[in-house]
Amino acid sequence: MNFSVPTRLSRRTAWLVLALWVLTVGILTSLAPSLDAVKGTDDDNPPSDSMSMQAEALARDAFGGDGAPPAVLVFRSGAATTTHEAVERVTSAIEAAELPHVAAVQRAEAGMGAEGFVADDGRAEMVVVQMSGSPGEDGFRDAVTRLRELADREADAVGPGVEVDLTGPAGISVDAVKVFSGSDKVLLFGTIGLVIVLLGAIYRSPGLVAVSLIGVGFAMRVAEGVGALLADAGWIEISGQTASVMTVLLFGVGTDYALIIFSRYREALAAHPDPTVAVAAAMRGVYGALLASVSTIVAAVLALLAAVSPTLHAFGPYLAVGVVSMAVVAFTLTPALLVLLGRFALWPRGASRPGEGRAWARVADLVVERPRRVLAVGLAGLALLGTGLVGSQQSFDLVDGFRIDTESASGRTALAASFGPGTVAPSQVLVHAHDPLSDEQVRAVVDGVAGHERVASTGAVRTAAGARTLSVDAVLDVNPYGSRALDAVPDLRRAVEAATRDAGVRADVLIGGETSKAADTRSALERDLVVVGLLMLAAVALILGLVLRSVLAPVYLVLTLLLSYVAAMGLTAFLAMGLGGDSGFGNRVAVYVLVFLVALGVDYTIFMMTRFRQELRHAEPVDALRSSIVRTGGVISSAGVILAGTFGVLMTQPIRELFQFGLAMAIGILLDTFVVRPLLVPTLIRLLGRHALWPTRLSPAPPSESFRSGTTEQDRGVACVTADATLAIRDAPCDSGDPR
Repeated sequence: MNFSVPTRLSRRTAWLVLALWVLTVGILTSLAPSLDAVKGTDDDNPPSDSMSMQAEALARDAFGGDGAPPAVLVFRSGAATTTHEAVERVTSAIEAAELPHVAAVQRAEAGMGAEGFVADDGRAEMVVVQMSGSPGEDGFRDAVTRLRELADREADAVGPGVEVDLTGPAGISVDAVKVFSGSDKVLLFGTIGLVIVLLGAIYRSPGLVAVSLIGVGFAMRVAEGVGALLADAGWIEISGQTASVMTVLLFGVGTDYALIIFSRYREALAAHPDPTVAVAAAMRGVYGALLASVSTIVAAVLALLAAVSPTLHAFGPYLAVGVVSMAVVAFTLTPALLVLLGRFALWPRGASRPGEGRAWARVADLVVERPRRVLAVGLAGLALLGTGLVGSQQSFDLVDGFRIDTESASGRTALAASFGPGTVAPSQVLVHAHDPLSDEQVRAVVDGVAGHERVASTGAVRTAAGARTLSVDAVLDVNPYGSRALDAVPDLRRAVEAATRDAGVRADVLIGGETSKAADTRSALERDLVVVGLLMLAAVALILGLVLRSVLAPVYLVLTLLLSYVAAMGLTAFLAMGLGGDSGFGNRVAVYVLVFLVALGVDYTIFMMTRFRQELRHAEPVDALRSSIVRTGGVISSAGVILAGTFGVLMTQPIRELFQFGLAMAIGILLDTFVVRPLLVPTLIRLLGRHALWPTRLSPAPPSESFRSGTTEQDRGVACVTADATLAIRDAPCDSGDPR
């Protein structure tokens, strides 16, 4: 495969490339809106055709409102009279304030009776505030914040013994945004600091640090500008979590690409002193692997477009924009910066001659001499780590996922203690009858709801649309966001359907509310994990097949990636749930980790396998395998440590999903770097022998003229740099080696 990289990249061309990048960033900055202006919130709703969303639409049509989540105020004090006085004062203040997005206030005196609103001992009461609008709107969040401030002020006026917390779905949604706000800057500066420390410790080269960070900075500005323009036009969606993952992804991928190019550049300088020639030779040696890497990542994130979950569906396009931006930087700006820095890019170290690192030489010897033992131990170790998944489950409890204290969490605890765990988010049972319902039929349906084993009590009962639509609030006896509540939704629907039939009612039954939404989201995510995963693996296997010109190799390479995924998730489950106390995996963690771990983990395999093919041009398969392990070991292990570190920065975030995602990615990348790529993949190649790249048969090509004439390795490196661009891709000494 030939690539039109010139044999020399002049300084004039390098300055022109840099100027074009500065101009591009300037134009995008002036034309594009800010990312915050177009950034939305994650759409955590299930698919629009799910039962819960149909129930929400029916309730909106029949009873009005816009389906906004309600807020719940819970009051406590040492005396019933004091609590009641605080409720009177706060509700009067809310009604007098006429706050935007506050539609109605429900309390014990609002015609509903005391049942369900006042605790048995009278020392706790709750008030339900019906909201309007969307939790993603600034006005909605401002209204909830003002409600909290008003409630605190009025309750304090009653006396120091009164406590009031705002919780419920509205409070939980607003707290989620608040917990996440401001984390972008922490994540950005934390990632920058970590990359500087790791690059400095491993390579001790200020030039490399500068080239890496400048490249990531330009790529990030282009990605943000293009992404903001696309989002403003309505073509893509960008959420807070997507932006956070983009930051980590660009730093990780950008640093990886810089390391690969930098390593080849140091080798080329050892063969030829002119940086303009050495950079061109380095780019000829790496472009194939980098192009394959970019292709796998873009294919993986775009596979999310096949998801039916709104959040997953919208996650991929912006990340694809970022990866493509980083790739353009790697192919243009990074080599230009190396040309402009010249040999100063290596200071205080010098050029690197291809050689063998002693540690990686021992690894290669182990793989070549004891492949069966290495394979057995490696597979057993990954399988053992995977056992951590036994008994694990997903969690849809957003409050439980906050890793800091919030008012909605304390309010929910107070509600559960005084009114039962299901009070924070009752389910809404909707019966849409073909004919008007009689009073007897309404009572029969309500009795059917109340008789279900998971229903602790029933709340508001309403009819609309000429008595053809019935709504019954059902308070569950368990955490409405927990797995037992989610499992109860289908059974509750069947029970109500049976009650309507027994009452002689022909009707459609729907279950709405937060529990039903979570159950539908769980079903959608289970589907997406399979569909997106298979689509992504097929795309990655196809790219591997094209790069390696093999049908068999993609099969065992993809299987090793899946083993790494299972092991990483198992160890994450043990650490986060077994030791950390998490109730389960964040609901999208499994899909995110699968997509990114496979896409990024396969990169290191691509780098090693392409080097293996290059070595086969002039060596026997066993020698080529040994050389590929040794020559790529240092640079890939360094890149893996840095990439794992950048994802590990996500563990600083106060959201369970990001913490677990960062932890699982760090574990998985380290497993790929130090187990899968240097041990499992080479042992499989060793055991498969000449069939490892079937239908391509492993056999060394005839030696080149330089080999036959006895030219030294360094001389051959000079020849490939100065004369033959094709040979630079074929011959190992022109490609990679010890990263330091």
